[in-house]
Amino acid sequence: MTEDRAPLLHSRARLVRALVAALIVLGGLVAPIGGNVPARAMPAGPATAGAGDLEAQLRADLEAYLQERGAAEHVSGAGLSVSLPDRRWTIDVSAGTTTLGGSVPVRPDSVWQIGSNTKAFTAVLLLQLEAEHRLSIDDTLSTWLPQYPQWGDVTIRRLLNMTSGIPTYDDQPAWYADYGADPHTYFSPERLVGYVLDAPATTGYSYSNTNYVLAEMIIERVTGASYQEQLYDRIIDPLCLRDLHYRPHVYPASVTSREPAGYLFNEQFPLPQFGQDVSRDTLSWARAAGGIISTTRDMTRWERALYGGRLLPPQQQAELESLISTTTGQPIARTSVDDPQGFGLGIAQLTVEELGTFWFYEGETLGFRALHAYFPDSGVIIAIGLNSATDDDQSAVLMTTVHDTLRAHGLVRPQPVPATSGAGAPRQQNDQPSRSSSQYVDGASTWPGRSCWTR
Repeated sequence: MTEDRAPLLHSRARLVRALVAALIVLGGLVAPIGGNVPARAMPAGPATAGAGDLEAQLRADLEAYLQERGAAEHVSGAGLSVSLPDRRWTIDVSAGTTTLGGSVPVRPDSVWQIGSNTKAFTAVLLLQLEAEHRLSIDDTLSTWLPQYPQWGDVTIRRLLNMTSGIPTYDDQPAWYADYGADPHTYFSPERLVGYVLDAPATTGYSYSNTNYVLAEMIIERVTGASYQEQLYDRIIDPLCLRDLHYRPHVYPASVTSREPAGYLFNEQFPLPQFGQDVSRDTLSWARAAGGIISTTRDMTRWERALYGGRLLPPQQQAELESLISTTTGQPIARTSVDDPQGFGLGIAQLTVEELGTFWFYEGETLGFRALHAYFPDSGVIIAIGLNSATDDDQSAVLMTTVHDTLRAHGLVRPQPVPATSGAGAPRQQNDQPSRSSSQYVDGASTWPGRSCWTR
């Protein structure tokens, strides 16, 4: 390596290490893992003029990742969508095959289990109910779920920002035993919560899927309808997300026909399904914590509405984006170089010197990883799907490579990075106007286009 090239490679290695560290703390439906990150990632190509050239380069980025990381991560296919703020369409590309060693190509409209990206949907449902004055996120569990007196003083807000002290059920040996014995068994919310009734409490920021199953139960208690019905009536149908689906158990073939195989290769999960395709097994164990399946295209459409303020009035949008430090468990105005990782209400923010401050989440199920990033300064959204769960996850390498390609085409630009989080820092500006509070008085009935989608 030359002297001129060395600082660039060291900067890239530092960036990828920061992103992987964030995945360990912020990401994943199941316990997120970071691997050893190489000192380089696949290089982005030179800037080109046409949209076709950009699409070709993004596809090449996926192909290069699969070639370099496919064997180590046991991943056969990848999907990518890029949403630009001034375009109604997305750039959708794919690479690889639907199975390891197979010949059927992954399509750009393949669907992926998006894991903990689901949590933002759950948070939005609760915040919409708050905007309708049907609950407050500072209500305690004693108000809505009195059957759990040991957590009676825990607020909905603490469920959503992972400071509840309630441990996650998918760390419990009994859950592993039950899933391993029958991966098609049905896990009700009550059954999942039951795994941690006597488990020791956690402290500070502690990632827990139990929090979001309890949130699902609160939604159903308040509305008298199922979580699935509320999700479709309030979000999926109004946004016309035709390729985003939720079922609380096994998905039908009408959904999974475009889903690649999903391989469990994470050695930290003591399951007999290790090394197998688990894509058609139950997602009832994930539920409101991580049970959604989507194309990467519809992921970007959802994220555009989420961060653009189309789903919530200003007060609730601010609550959604209110952060606690994943290091201290205390509120912060925004992340910074000194305190780079923050968790909101089902969303997460990251600051790294090379990329600035952006919203970022990786969701993981037992067979899939789904990553998104939203860069407020440029309005660019990236969504990635990969068909394996692995303890050597380096999807951050792919995300930074895609970002480099977009930067080479002049579509993203660096932004100033704060050194400290600082009290009272302004909230990130959205690229879409927020709706007024009055439009949420009647809940989902205020949304246009209710007939655009039939389940």
